[in-house]
Amino acid sequence: MNRHRMLRSGFGFLLGMVWSLPLLAAGFDGNPYRSGYDYPPRDEYRRQDSRPLERSRNPYGFAPPRAREYGYGGGAPGGVITVVSRQIGAKVVIGGTVIPYREVTLTAQLPGRVEFIAGEEGDRFRINQVLVALDDDDLLAKRRQILAELQATTYGYTDARLQYAREFWSPGEKLARYFEPQRSGSAGLFPSMFERFFGGGGGYNDTWRAWRYGNPWIERQVDLYSRGTHVGQASSRVLAMRAKIDEIDAKLIDTRSIAPFDGVILKKLVEVGDTVQPGQPLIKYADTNDLQIRLEVPARLMPGLHLDMILPATLDVGDMQVNARVAQIFPVADSLRHTVTVKLDLPQGVPGGPGMYAEVAIPDASVPESSVPVIPASAIVWRGSLPAVFVVTEGGKPSLRLVRLGQKLEQDLVAVLSGLRAGERILASPPPGMNSNWVPRTSDKR
Repeated sequence: MNRHRMLRSGFGFLLGMVWSLPLLAAGFDGNPYRSGYDYPPRDEYRRQDSRPLERSRNPYGFAPPRAREYGYGGGAPGGVITVVSRQIGAKVVIGGTVIPYREVTLTAQLPGRVEFIAGEEGDRFRINQVLVALDDDDLLAKRRQILAELQATTYGYTDARLQYAREFWSPGEKLARYFEPQRSGSAGLFPSMFERFFGGGGGYNDTWRAWRYGNPWIERQVDLYSRGTHVGQASSRVLAMRAKIDEIDAKLIDTRSIAPFDGVILKKLVEVGDTVQPGQPLIKYADTNDLQIRLEVPARLMPGLHLDMILPATLDVGDMQVNARVAQIFPVADSLRHTVTVKLDLPQGVPGGPGMYAEVAIPDASVPESSVPVIPASAIVWRGSLPAVFVVTEGGKPSLRLVRLGQKLEQDLVAVLSGLRAGERILASPPPGMNSNWVPRTSDKR
């Protein structure tokens, strides 16, 4: 019996060791808190990828327009065109401001000291580059402390699993004593009678042993449950430690202000060494590749606007005219000024930058359209402050005539309110210094 019991115990010990090998490998692989909780590099945000890509050039510079090339063909200087008319409605010029398509103000999420700023105003960065970083020494110290606690908790969890495995495969002395065979050594009639009286003889139904040692199956279930409880508590402590590490990692991320998109630093609001509090602005960052015009349009002009509508706009840089597309119309009007906010997209590559003044011609749907003559802007000559055109008479001679100009249209066209009628012929591009007595030169005739 002793030999069988020893074999059974040895076999159970081997099975327990085989069953716990994965657990030992997980608990003693040199990194009990897993690779996902490694200590991060101290100066990770000072890597080369946090440097600015380039310093933006002057956004308000633009190339001067090329001089028009004037041609004189068919004996008529500058070419002769016929004035046409067009149905044009009334328009109201509204002043607005050029704004970036996307603009954000990065604020501090934690109290601390500014330790790093990636660049200056005008420096361009790519998405996910670090722009501002705060001091994080205290957070890193707390993280190291929690890592040490996690390591100790992991060892306790491994020990609890091994204790459960040992209890499962080697129940202990209680169950062994209950199944231990009864010793023979009683002499005489009376000891044998007492053993028989208390149920001697061994077996599962031995009442005297059950009263002395208890029910072995209940004892085994209680011991297994107790060991399992220890395993669950140790596992919960490990999860709690990992949650604390995740919390510290989230705060470490909040110490860095990341570029949410490709853009430019518009304005720095802090300097290195400043102490900031949560919610304090750090820098203004925007995408200046795509620009918009923000208008406050009177509510009476809103019936003439709709999305994707193309409107002529005049920029304050060089009085440049471009076409802008209606991108957004706010659904609610301002209760004090009774205006509606409208945003228009500008073409890429236009000169200028955020904050620049711009004007947009808004059609007035309440005024009916009228037919007016339309001429190209190149046909207009200025005599002092008065606009004029050269009208070609029936004899083919140019005659200077003053006109009154209206609004500018698309494709470099201008409406004429008075002084010219549809069907008349004018010079499309008269040369500088031309007058009514102009005579073509010999080189021009060729």
